[in-house]
Amino acid sequence: MLTNIMYVTVPVTDQDRALEFYTQGLGLEKRIDFPGPDGRFLTVGVPDSPVEILLWSQAAATGQPADPGRPAASWPVFLESDDLRRDFEIMRRRGVTFEDPEPVDYPFGIRAEAVDPDGNRIALRQPRRP
Repeated sequence: MLTNIMYVTVPVTDQDRALEFYTQGLGLEKRIDFPGPDGRFLTVGVPDSPVEILLWSQAAATGQPADPGRPAASWPVFLESDDLRRDFEIMRRRGVTFEDPEPVDYPFGIRAEAVDPDGNRIALRQPRRP
């Protein structure tokens, strides 16, 4: 029986630049940074959450040079916030780029869409409270 999601992979062209975005921009914590035989194994995660995001080099994944023109994954990661409007302002001050100028209200709650340096879209959500 499956018990947990361990990793979600996000393809990146520059792992150091991605690490800076996900830690300093989004506020995640660095978990693992290991120079493995198949490339650098680098993960980040939300504090106190067991799920980790693997920032995997596109070059290592394909065995070829990175191609920044290659389309990135559409929605590789959904992150939940307990106060998305506050987090949005903090992230914007840190230089995070968003699809919309402000978070948007929806029937299910509040949403915002961030974009990492490789064009990966990061979905940020705050569920509607009862």
